[in-house]
Amino acid sequence: MQNHFEVILALPEILLLILIGVVLIFDSFSKSEGRHATFLLTLVALLVVTVADAVQWSDGVAGSAFNGMYVVDSLSHFLKIASYVTVAATLIYGRQYAEERDMLSRGGELYTLSLLALLGEMVMISAGSLLIVYLGVELMSFSLYALIALRRENVEATEAAMKYFVLGALASGVLLYGLSMIYGATGELDLARVIHIIASGRVHTLPLVFGVAFIVAGLAFKLGAAPFHMWLPDVFQGAPTAVTLLVATAPKLAAIVLTLRLLIEGLHSVALDWQPMLLILAVLSLAVGNLTAIAQTDFKRMLAYSTIAHMGYVMLGLLSGVVAGDPSATGGAYGAALYYMIIYVLTTLITFGLIMLLSRKGFECQKISDLKGLNRRNPVLAGVLLLAMFSLAGIPPLAGFYAKLVVLQALVGAGHVAWAVVAVMFSLIGCFYYLRVVKMAYFDEPEGDPAAIVSGAIPQGLMSINGLALLVLGVLPGGLLALCVHAIQTSLGF
Repeated sequence: MQNHFEVILALPEILLLILIGVVLIFDSFSKSEGRHATFLLTLVALLVVTVADAVQWSDGVAGSAFNGMYVVDSLSHFLKIASYVTVAATLIYGRQYAEERDMLSRGGELYTLSLLALLGEMVMISAGSLLIVYLGVELMSFSLYALIALRRENVEATEAAMKYFVLGALASGVLLYGLSMIYGATGELDLARVIHIIASGRVHTLPLVFGVAFIVAGLAFKLGAAPFHMWLPDVFQGAPTAVTLLVATAPKLAAIVLTLRLLIEGLHSVALDWQPMLLILAVLSLAVGNLTAIAQTDFKRMLAYSTIAHMGYVMLGLLSGVVAGDPSATGGAYGAALYYMIIYVLTTLITFGLIMLLSRKGFECQKISDLKGLNRRNPVLAGVLLLAMFSLAGIPPLAGFYAKLVVLQALVGAGHVAWAVVAVMFSLIGCFYYLRVVKMAYFDEPEGDPAAIVSGAIPQGLMSINGLALLVLGVLPGGLLALCVHAIQTSLGF
C-alpha cells in the first residue's frame, strides 16, 4: 500500500518521463524539418502532466515518499503547474523563431531537452533530501547547457553555453559543498531530520555556518543575484531567444521553491546567519542591476540586468520573514517573495516573447533601437510591451506595482525601513530604462523597413492574454497573493 501511494505521489514525474521517451522516439521517425508534430506532442505531454497535477491538488494529495526524499504539498503542486504553463507558453512563442533559424532541422532536441529541464525543475520543487536537491539541479542544468548550444554554427550561442557550463559547474560545486557541510554538521540528508537535529541543538556549529554560507552562494547563482550574476547577461544575450526564455522563467520558479525548502524550512532556526547574507545580496543586486541596465543598448542584455535587480526584490521578501531577530516567521513575507517571482516570470514571458515575435528570418530584434516606431507597425504588440515595461517599473495599476508593494510592506513590517527606502530609490532609477523602451516604441520614427509586423494568430493571441493578465492581477491581486501565502503556510508550516 505504501509503495502504491509513493507511485501516486510521483505520478506527474513518472508520466513526464514516459512522455519524454514517447516524444523522443516519435521525433526520431519524423521526416518534417519543422517538427510540427513533435511540437504538438510536446504540448500534449505538458497538458497531461498539468491535468494530473491539478487533479492531485484538488483531491488534496500530499505527503512524502521514498523515505522522505520526495515531498508533495500545496507548494509543489502550485509551482509545478505554473512551470508547465510557463514552458508551454515559451514553446508556443518560440516555435516559429526556432524553425526559421534551423534549430529543428536536425531533430526536435529543443522539445525533448525542454521537457528534461522541466523534469529537473519538478525534482527540485519536490526535493525532500539534500541528495535529491543536487540531482534535480544537475538534471535541469545539463539540459539547459545543451539547449543554449543548440545552434552549433552560431559563435555567440556556443560561447554563451561554455560560459554557463563553466560557471554553472562552479556554482554546482559550491552548492554541493554547502550541502555536504550540512550533512557533516547534522549527520542527516533528509531535510525533515536536519530540521529536527538543528532544533535539538545536537549540531556542530562551525560546519553548519559554513554550509549555510555556501548554500546561499549556490542559490544566489541559480537566482542570478549579484555578485553571482556574471553568467546572466552573456547567456541571455548569446543564447537563442527561445532558449533565453526557457532559462529566464521556469528555472526561477524552481529556484525560489528550492530556496524556500532549504533556507526557510530546513535552516530557519539559523536564520540569523543567512539573513545578513540575503540583505547584502539583495542590495548589491538592486544596485548592479539597475545602474548597469541604464548603459545597455542591447535589449536582451538590458533585460538580463533588469532580472538581477528583480532578484534583489525577491531576496528582500525572503529576509523579511525573520522579524527583529525572532525566527518566528511570517508566511506573508515569504508569500510576497513567491508572488513577486511569479509576476516576474509572467512579465518575462512577454518581454522575450515579444523579441521572438518581432524577429524574422535574417533579422534579430536585439537592439533597443529595433523597437522604434513599434506602435505604428503593430499596435497590439506595442500595447503589450507598454504593459510589460510599466509592470517591471512598478507603475500602477499593473501587477508589478503590487508585487513591489507587498515586498516593501513585508520589509517595513520586519523593521527594515531604511532598506525599504533604498529599494524604492533603486526602483525609481529603474523606471528610466523601462520608460526609454516605451518612448522608442511610441514616439520615435521606425528604422529600416517601416512595414507592418505580422505575427502568427496563436502567439499574438497568447501574448495579448499574457498582457491582460498583468493588468488583471494588478487590479485584482488578492487571489494570487492569498494562494501564495496559503501554499507557504500549509506546506512549510508558517
